Amino acid sequence: MSIKIYSDDNDVMCSCSGTKRRDIKRLFNEGADQEAISRRTGALSGCAGCEWDIAEYLRELAEQQK
Repeated sequence: MSIKIYSDDNDVMCSCSGTKRRDIKRLFNEGADQEAISRRTGALSGCAGCEWDIAEYLRELAEQQK
C-alpha cells in the first residue's frame, strides 16, 4: 500500500536540475520515458536523490492513463 502525499505541479522533483513535477508530467504526456525525461531536463543525472520519487511519479501517471 502506498501513501500518496498531496503535491503541487510546481514542486521541484530534482533539486540538481530544478525539474518540476509539471515538466515531468508534460514530457510523460508527450510520450517520453524516464531516459528521455532525464536527457531533456537533466533530472536523474546528478546526485540520484530523485530517482525513486520520479520513478514512483511516472508509475502513478501510467496508472492514471489506464
